[in-house]
Amino acid sequence: MLKLLPLLLAIGYGIVMYRLSAWRLARELDAKSTELADGPLRALTAKMARVVDIPQIKVHIYEVSPVNGLAAPDGRIFITRGFYDTYRKGEVTAEELASVIAHELGHVALGHSRRRMIDFSGQNALRTALAMVLSRFIPGIGPLIANAAMSVLMARMSRGDEYEADAYASALLVKAGIGTEGQKSLFEKLERLTGAGGAAQPAWLLSHPKTAERIAAIEANEARWTT
Repeated sequence: MLKLLPLLLAIGYGIVMYRLSAWRLARELDAKSTELADGPLRALTAKMARVVDIPQIKVHIYEVSPVNGLAAPDGRIFITRGFYDTYRKGEVTAEELASVIAHELGHVALGHSRRRMIDFSGQNALRTALAMVLSRFIPGIGPLIANAAMSVLMARMSRGDEYEADAYASALLVKAGIGTEGQKSLFEKLERLTGAGGAAQPAWLLSHPKTAERIAAIEANEARWTT
């Protein structure tokens, strides 16, 4: 029983972290968001809603400045105030912002948003257990190795989710008559908008795929759909 104690403690820690993270996120989003009321964007989301056979795709503006979109574990979709402001300034088109909404809807439909929260808690539990085991054999640097291993693993899983959400968004945008041009053109703008500036990290360490690879994947999907 004593041999299993570190693993049981790690599992318990993961469950507590999941519940705490979900509660904190929901509370944060409730306090800092309002429903999107933009006419052109609502018209585009209405087209997408008809494709997926739901009355309405509700989108909320999350009052923070970074340029980003978010699919919450409870299924709500958010666009940050920073992203919405780029649209209001004319730096991003309605079709480009609609592609973000379609992408986040993909995360919800494919179960990524809830799974990511579980992954986060599970990652912490596994990291704790792995660090405990490695510390017995490699004192001092065991936790560093555990952190590095889990970071690489989670980045790889996240990139897979991004490709899946991109494909879902492309299919939805095509069926809604909006098309993927806005989706592809937005990717070309994102590094400038987010201040990434072509970061030098290798692709396998990034949680999001490289821009050129994402655009190529969208075009490959379109080629398959039209043949």
